[in-house]
Amino acid sequence: MSKAKIPGDDPGFRLTRRSLLFGTAAGTLGSALASNPAMAAALSANAASSNGDTVDLSKELPFYGSAEQTGIMTPPQRYAIYMTFDLTSAKRADLQVLLARWSGAIAQLVKGQTIGPVEPARANGIGLDTGEALGLGPASLTVTVGLGPNVFTDTYGLAGKKPPLLRNLKQLPSDALQPEFTGGDLSLQACADDPQVAYHAIRDLARIAKGIGAASTRWTVLGFGRASAGKGQSTPRNLLGFRDGTRNVRSADEFENFVWIKDGPAWQRHGSYQVVRKVQMHIENWDTDRVSDQNNVFGRQKLSGAPLGGDKEFDTPDFHKKGSDGQLVIPATAHIRLAAHENNGGVKILRRSFNYTDGINRYGQLDAGLLFICYQNDPAHFELLQAKLGASDALNEYTSHIGSAIFFVPPAPQPGHYIGEQLFT
Repeated sequence: MSKAKIPGDDPGFRLTRRSLLFGTAAGTLGSALASNPAMAAALSANAASSNGDTVDLSKELPFYGSAEQTGIMTPPQRYAIYMTFDLTSAKRADLQVLLARWSGAIAQLVKGQTIGPVEPARANGIGLDTGEALGLGPASLTVTVGLGPNVFTDTYGLAGKKPPLLRNLKQLPSDALQPEFTGGDLSLQACADDPQVAYHAIRDLARIAKGIGAASTRWTVLGFGRASAGKGQSTPRNLLGFRDGTRNVRSADEFENFVWIKDGPAWQRHGSYQVVRKVQMHIENWDTDRVSDQNNVFGRQKLSGAPLGGDKEFDTPDFHKKGSDGQLVIPATAHIRLAAHENNGGVKILRRSFNYTDGINRYGQLDAGLLFICYQNDPAHFELLQAKLGASDALNEYTSHIGSAIFFVPPAPQPGHYIGEQLFT
């Protein structure tokens, strides 16, 4: 193996694939991934899931080689851990090394392999890999890396490389944001069909970031029971009991039109903009409401998922239909009416969400909700939809948007390269 080099501030420096994992992944993850009740909700992934999707824990989704990063067009797995980071070094080289080492580590993790020795040769040494995923297999693990607005600044000499539509989100009517769940310079979305595999990936990647001294953890959400459907998947349910993602982006044409970036420099194409929201649900209030009212809030039947006035889940909603009383069958404030592409100039976004729970809050109520993750080729599309929903959606009585962040997700690296490499050339 050739001797690895650490990149300096020379923007022309190129890392070799062999040097990606150079250095010691020291440090600890700390309280960010401390014991969390969400993990108690993670059931065995060895059997067919309740919505009919079978699980193969030996399935591997390669990190290198595709045009786009995995974890976007990939059919949603059953568990997710989402974490954001603050950059703690102003050195361009530290950011470059972090992205390179993350890439090398992710490439190993998605194969079900360790990122280095679990038990070092020296008795008093520190293992590079924490070891809790040994023998669990790849479990369809994907790790998707996002770059926040602060990456593309003069601090790192990257202001000229900033994706044209990357910016902080506008203030939205639904915002009840808490600083501890908001913002971040980098993001990791780890999804897998085994919760411990996803946990292990984030844990070891966070150790790498801290060991380099490049980034520290900011906030995290542990997701379970995927809450939006992808191509070929039956539609799951959110914690309010309704099917979620019936009209999600699924076809290749829809991804081209609404998700992937097609303009700008070649290195940005097949990237996307990631928006994440932590949506707290007031579950006890919801549970005391009549199901007929709940149906009107969503504009769908709770049991079948059919739009009101329809018979089957995938029936096209009739937003003009009125009942015998002269009132709209799908109310004007119904969630599906306000979010429908027919009522928003044809705009669609890709939903890739998960349920979450943080146990019991200080009032003795369930602290749970939706880890809402979406991808689009223009963040204004999310803002358009959420501005309308935040202003008029009947669901607002039962939800609070307490967390938010935005990131640019670069295309996938090719073999021998790493995430965001072209930023530094």
